[in-house]
Amino acid sequence: MTSLARLPAALVWFRRDLREYDHAALSHALQAHRRVFCCFVFDTTILDALQDRDDRRVSFIHASLAELDAALRARGGGLIVCHGRADEEIPRLADALKVVAVYANHDYEPAAIRRDALVEARLREQGIAWRSFKDQVIFERREILTGSGKPFTVFTPYKRAWLARLGQSRPSPALFAWPVAEFTEHLARPPEGYGLPSLAQIGFTATSLLLEPGMQGGARLLAEFLTRIQHYDQARDFPSIKGVSYLSAHLRCGTVSIRELVRAAVARSSEGAQIWLSELIWREFYQQLLANHLRVVEHAFKPEMDDIRWEQGSAAEAHFQAWCEGRTGYPLVDAAQRQLLQSGYMHNRLRMVSASFLTKDLGIDWRLGEAFFARWLLDFDLAANNGGWQWAASTGCDAQPWFRIFNPVTQSRKFDPQGKFIRRYLPELAALSDRYIHAPWLSASPPTDYPVPSIDHAIARERTLQRFKVSESR
Repeated sequence: MTSLARLPAALVWFRRDLREYDHAALSHALQAHRRVFCCFVFDTTILDALQDRDDRRVSFIHASLAELDAALRARGGGLIVCHGRADEEIPRLADALKVVAVYANHDYEPAAIRRDALVEARLREQGIAWRSFKDQVIFERREILTGSGKPFTVFTPYKRAWLARLGQSRPSPALFAWPVAEFTEHLARPPEGYGLPSLAQIGFTATSLLLEPGMQGGARLLAEFLTRIQHYDQARDFPSIKGVSYLSAHLRCGTVSIRELVRAAVARSSEGAQIWLSELIWREFYQQLLANHLRVVEHAFKPEMDDIRWEQGSAAEAHFQAWCEGRTGYPLVDAAQRQLLQSGYMHNRLRMVSASFLTKDLGIDWRLGEAFFARWLLDFDLAANNGGWQWAASTGCDAQPWFRIFNPVTQSRKFDPQGKFIRRYLPELAALSDRYIHAPWLSASPPTDYPVPSIDHAIARERTLQRFKVSESR
């Protein structure tokens, strides 16, 4: 397209895609318009709901935005950063910049869908076009359907269909990177006064991050992970070793591209690479599940599971608080909780163990645990968090059968056999032998500064079986 045929100015709104490469909306805008402004909104609708002013996610995003702004400026552009309600800031900014279109990438969460619909309506009133594109997944919404034309609710056939769709042509167009670099001459510098505000200016304080933010952080993590991806299938379940990719927060914020991750996986034939690819497909399974069944945000995917009578009252409240703080008396569960509180991250195996303990041992509603994870996880993603919790609670689609209940001690002995992970986060148990660190109460001299188990697993298991049997019989 020649410059004479290009449209007037456009605005690209960055959200879950904080990178200046392989970016669908940015690529489309740069190829169609003479001048392209870039912006991000610190949305007060989201920020005001956060409970902590030192929220790690805000610090991670802020640092990633600083890097993105520098990268755009190096190419002749820059980032306009606003602070306010996105549904007000975007139409206002679009009008001030005199753009003819606003470009963004799809967001599938219910609140984001409502926000984008409102933005689109307000832009339409101003005579400004709205353009939105698929970017954060390989296949979205209803692209992968059953033979009867319905969304999948079981993972294994979804995975087969997903892989078949990907393999219909080689190389798959779904994995092509969106071109950006060759069109960056059309990036526009931000007007004066639109720079990146400090954290203090948006009402937050800086917090330490154990994970390097931004595109460079994501690139370094990916490069390092690819040196050991062949061992992923064997190492991923052991929290004391470096077995997983640690890329989930970067995927959540879009500081890496899902297309580059899938390309890296399919280019390798090892079992580890194929299992990692399966995990990326699980992510898309939960994304399409949320997009096609919005009710799962508040309700069980299986309607009959909404009738489960979860524990309530003062005892349940005390149990929930102990779980939140890592004081259940079960070391692996407590170490997992403390890892989350201290770092904003929890190993995936431990997320399953922790969620199973809350719902199946303590009998507490999965929605309370889901909300707790949503508060603390640096990589919080509504679709994955909801899907994972409903899987563990046996209320979701293709979930763990309700009669299969993780034994927290067995899980501890299997996946942290020498207690290395436990000792890292529960120093009060460091002196215990490998034999007793998984169940300190069995020791002749259990530590006095560590709680006894809050509940007997065998008794809790029977209560859970009865709880679900009653629910199914209704």
